[in-house]
Amino acid sequence: MAEESCADCPFRAKYDNNPRSFLGKLWRWHANWCPGWKKYMTSLPDEERTGIAKKYNMKKYLA
Repeated sequence: MAEESCADCPFRAKYDNNPRSFLGKLWRWHANWCPGWKKYMTSLPDEERTGIAKKYNMKKYLA
């Protein structure tokens, strides 16, 4: 379930459209500690996870 909801999260889309918006900033803050996001990221293949981690500057998922 986390894969589906994280992949098309409306708050993530807000961040993609305007990272400086309130909802965009809220999503980015939330993604740092969200257990669902962690599960989603660790379930992805290495190259896809690395691409998303670079896009959102999430250093803990680059290793």
